[in-house]
Amino acid sequence: MTIPQFSRRNFLSTSAALAGAAAAWPMMATADQKPRAKVERLGIGSIGLRYQGSVITEQARKYADVVAISDVDRHVREQARASFGSTPRIFEDYQEMLSRKDVDVVMIATPDHWHTKMLVDAVRAGKDVYCEKPLTLTIDEGKVLRNVVGNSDRVVQVGTWQRHDHNFRLAVEMVRQGRIGKLQTVTCTTSKNPTGGPFSEMPVPEHFNWDLWQGPTPDVPYIPQRSHYTFRWWYEYSGGKMTDWGAHHIDIAQWAIDSLPVNIAGKATLPTVENGYNVAIDFAADIDYANGVKLIISDEGRDGILFEGDKGRIFVNRGGAYGAPVDELKSNPLPRESFTVYDNDNLTRPERSGKIDAIVNHMGNFFDCVESRKKPISDIESQHRSVSTCHLANISMRLGRPLQWDPQLEEFVNDSEANTWLKRDYRAGFEIG
Repeated sequence: MTIPQFSRRNFLSTSAALAGAAAAWPMMATADQKPRAKVERLGIGSIGLRYQGSVITEQARKYADVVAISDVDRHVREQARASFGSTPRIFEDYQEMLSRKDVDVVMIATPDHWHTKMLVDAVRAGKDVYCEKPLTLTIDEGKVLRNVVGNSDRVVQVGTWQRHDHNFRLAVEMVRQGRIGKLQTVTCTTSKNPTGGPFSEMPVPEHFNWDLWQGPTPDVPYIPQRSHYTFRWWYEYSGGKMTDWGAHHIDIAQWAIDSLPVNIAGKATLPTVENGYNVAIDFAADIDYANGVKLIISDEGRDGILFEGDKGRIFVNRGGAYGAPVDELKSNPLPRESFTVYDNDNLTRPERSGKIDAIVNHMGNFFDCVESRKKPISDIESQHRSVSTCHLANISMRLGRPLQWDPQLEEFVNDSEANTWLKRDYRAGFEIG
């Protein structure tokens, strides 16, 4: 058996043919095996190739061919092209790449403030999309994505790969199947945000399109620390650890909680350094869910997620899953065939843990769904709801007071000031159409 070949002919085939492909899918090979000859394989277009973009593109090329690369940093895009065989076309502006007919699948690994617009543009261009987390910069962006993707026939996977780390997946299944009794409290812990600044304004490097990097955000003087990896520590472009790691941990927590937040009480110490990182120095939040579960978010303690029920507790992080209920699996196992929280598993894929191995299965699930046209494990609705909880915590922290949330209307209750934080203005020329 070999890796399935994702051909453009199959990609554009009728729903009847896709149904037939889906029926045969479980018999296809795992992602560890080498592909057959490249015959009419799907074309990948990747946007944002600095580290994570290269990581996910490398996994995607097991199923399709990299035909185009887009990055606003010439050094990055030229290095990426060399890494992927020197054959892909390179573009500074992703819009030019999306117009290519040989691009069937798009990888998005840009800074957070670009995710929504690029995803919308890619879907409207008829592409299936794998988009890095966090999905959005604001809650209203998630509503836009729900409508655009929901009204299309496109497959979209969000890069919350912890859903394919076996330890996290097992913990969620155990909680949902009552292995710790009635779930009462979940604690998500991550490290603190970095601090830094003031930083100096610098001339824009000749190889870097700073205007295009900023895109929808306000035009400000170039400070190197605003771009590349450290964009995460500026609220203009991201949400700090609350969305960076929260998009992973809070997603897993909410997957297990199986409800939506209604009350948020965040607290934070915010920096006051001019031209410095502006995300919270210290942060925490208590969130009440409609089903009575409480989520505690903290930047102090052991990194990971603690699930506490009335009959036991489970702690899980990227090192493993721990607790008496986990130990009891030796005598009372919970095989993958008995998992219930996602119904489109490819059971031929081995259980994996750790970042790269989990991404192997997460990317495999995406291409499974490109072929079958079924919903991927990190679909738009679940990821919009997960990152919305991260945004809610950040909004409460920055306003400095508790908030009440209506998860059906997706707005704050009797709080016009807080509701102004559900969206941001876009710079002219970069609006989401």
